[in-house]
Amino acid sequence: MPYVTSADGTQIAYSIDGSGPAVILTTGSLDDGSENARLATELSRWFRVVNYARRGRGESGDGREYSVAREIEDIAALIDAAGGGRAALYGVSTGGALALETAATLRSIDAVAVYEVPYDLAPETPQQQRAYVAELDRRLSAGRRGDAVALFMELAGSSAEEIAGARAHPVWPSLERIAHTLAYDAAVLGTRQAPLERFARLHQPVLVATGGGIPPFEGAADALADTIPRARRKVLTGQGHVVDPAVMAAELKAFFEEARPATSSEPR
Repeated sequence: MPYVTSADGTQIAYSIDGSGPAVILTTGSLDDGSENARLATELSRWFRVVNYARRGRGESGDGREYSVAREIEDIAALIDAAGGGRAALYGVSTGGALALETAATLRSIDAVAVYEVPYDLAPETPQQQRAYVAELDRRLSAGRRGDAVALFMELAGSSAEEIAGARAHPVWPSLERIAHTLAYDAAVLGTRQAPLERFARLHQPVLVATGGGIPPFEGAADALADTIPRARRKVLTGQGHVVDPAVMAAELKAFFEEARPATSSEPR
């Protein structure tokens, strides 16, 4: 993998496939970009696709102190590496929240598509998130990386049996290696209640997609689509939290190609 140097000196590993307008893929929790590999291949028929390992994951480096701003700087560096100075973003799960935060910060983002961003508008969500973050910090500080992964799986709704099965799976050590990035994802999500007031100022076209199976995500997606001025709402019926790459590629092709002329006049 080639590397790009972010503003704080952190080396970010990435791949580029295809040609055309740049699209950057941003992944969710406990993934180093591998889950987007098939999607990158599909999209590379029409776009110049950048798939990367977020900081602290895979072959990418990590900074001394984490902040969401550093991750946004990583994406800015990847836009420069892709050439042309502009890009569209696709983010899945927590990566979707990062994509929206990036679009609210960088003027070089032409369009944004997100899938199943794990926001939850229930009034008790902020308190639950604070409790989760506090326990996550305790486990990570104690070096209990496996227990930190298990805590995240509990939050995501996994049963004790499912967690025990995951611990026995050969992939478990790779999850433990990037367990510290769960704290990064928690920072990206904040209270887990979508910052609608901030996202209401997004000028880019935004595709807000879900699979229809997780009610809190559906409600939050509806609110995002109602709030963002140029948003489009899409339910990919029958898709789970891990979406079929071919299905998503077709949606992204149609959305980004339609969005491109509308964004060509945006300030550079």
